[in-house]
Amino acid sequence: MDTTTNSTDLNTTLARLRAAQKRIVPDYAQRMNDLKRLRAAFKARSEEFAAAMSADFGRRSRHESLLSDTFTVLKEIDYTRAHLRGWMRSRRALADWLFWPATTQVRYQPLGVVGIIAPWNYPVNLALKPLIAAIAAGNHVMLKPSEHTPRTSELLKALLAEVFPADRVAVVLGGPEVAAAFSALPLDHLFFTGSTAVGRKVMAAAAPNLTPVTLELGGKSPAIVAPDYPIATAVDRIAAGKFLNAGQTCIAPDYVLLPKASIPAFVEEMKKYLARHYGGDIVANPDYSSIVNAGQYSRLKGYLDQAHAAGAKIVELAAGDAGQRVLPPTLVLDAREDLALMQDEIFGPILPLVGVDSVDAAIDYVNARPRPLALYHFDRDRARTRRVLERTIAGGVSVNDTVMHFAQSALPFGGIGPSGMGAYHGRAGFLALSKAKPVLYQARWTSMKLMRPPYGKVADFLVRFLTR
Repeated sequence: MDTTTNSTDLNTTLARLRAAQKRIVPDYAQRMNDLKRLRAAFKARSEEFAAAMSADFGRRSRHESLLSDTFTVLKEIDYTRAHLRGWMRSRRALADWLFWPATTQVRYQPLGVVGIIAPWNYPVNLALKPLIAAIAAGNHVMLKPSEHTPRTSELLKALLAEVFPADRVAVVLGGPEVAAAFSALPLDHLFFTGSTAVGRKVMAAAAPNLTPVTLELGGKSPAIVAPDYPIATAVDRIAAGKFLNAGQTCIAPDYVLLPKASIPAFVEEMKKYLARHYGGDIVANPDYSSIVNAGQYSRLKGYLDQAHAAGAKIVELAAGDAGQRVLPPTLVLDAREDLALMQDEIFGPILPLVGVDSVDAAIDYVNARPRPLALYHFDRDRARTRRVLERTIAGGVSVNDTVMHFAQSALPFGGIGPSGMGAYHGRAGFLALSKAKPVLYQARWTSMKLMRPPYGKVADFLVRFLTR
C-alpha cells in the first residue's frame, strides 16, 4: 500500500489477515520455517538496509546500523528459534489439592492479528523485533513503519512481501493519519513504539475496541555516577550510549547526576572522548549520524537556544553543520529545571550535567520525576548499587554501562508508567503476544460432588474446615 491508504483499505487488509488466521494456525514447523526464511532474506539485504537508513537520515553510521538494526535482529531470530519449542510447550500440573484428582494445563495460543507501529529512530530493529515475537507466537501481522524513513519503510515492505504471503504479514505505508486509523482498528493486540505523547493517543484510539496494547515509549533516562567511580570510565560508557545514532535512542542517557566537584573533570574527559573516537571533526566523519529531519533538528536547537538565553553554560564538544543536520555532542551545565531540555525527552546528542551531593540525593532526584525507561548507575560499592536498584523504578537498568541491557534476549524490555507498558524480547515477547489459556481436566470422580445442594452435615464440616 502507498500513502493513499485509508480506513477502508486498512479494514480490508485486517479482514483478509483475520480470515487467514482463522483458517490455519501456524504450527511449530511453520513458525520455525518463517523465521528461518526471514533471517536469510534479511541478512542478504543487510547492506541495502544500512544504505536506505543512511539516505533517510541524511547520514547514518553504517557500522551502527549493522550493529543496532542488523545484528540485533539476527540475534533475536536465532535466540527465538533456539527456544521456541520450549516456549510453545504446554505446562501441566496437579490441580489444587481440594480439587484432586483433577489436573490443570496452560496452553499457549496466538492472539490472532497483531498490529505493529514502528518508529523512525531504529526503523528496522523496532519493526522486526516485535514482528519476530508475533510470528513466533503464531500470529498474523499488520505493520505500519515510520513515514519519516520512507526508503527503509519501502524496503521493509519489499522484504516482508518476499518472505510472507499477503494474508500472513501486511505492510501499510502512510503518515500520521494512517497511524491514527491503524490505532483504531479492532486488532487482537497493538504494539506501538514511539513518544509518550503519541503513546497516549494510540492508547485512547485503541480503547473503544478494548484492544490490548504494548507501549514502548521513552522519557528522561538518568545516569548516576557515584563519588568514587572513575570519571574517565563513566564518560567512556555514557558517551558511547549517548552518541550512538546521535542520541536518537529511546534509552540513551538523558542527563547525568554526579558530584558537583566532578563536573569539570567530566567535561574534560568528554572532550578527550570526542577527540579519541571522532577525531574532532564530526561533520566529515561517517561514524557520526545526522539528525533525521529538519523538524527534529530545529527542536533540539530550540532547547539549546532557550537554555543559553536562561544563563546555562553550553559546551559544544565539536563543530556541527546545520545544512547537513549534524548537531554536535553538547554538554549543558547549570540548566534550570523549568527549561524544556530538563522537562522533555531530549532524543539527541545534548547531555545536561546535574550536580548532586550524594547518591541518595540522586535517588531522590530521580524519584521526584516520572519513571524512566532506563536507568544507569556507575558504582563499585555493591551495597550502594543495591540501594539504587531497590529504591528506584525504571523500565530497565544497566550497572556500570549504558544501553546494553536492551541487547540481552533473555531479559524483558519495556517501560513503566509514562515510559511504557508491557515488555518483549525473547520469551517475554512470545508471552506478550500469546494467550496463556488455562485448562482444567476433571476426573471421572470429583470431590466437588460433596459441595452440592442439598447441603447437610458433610457440607457443614467441609465449610468449617475450609474457612477455619
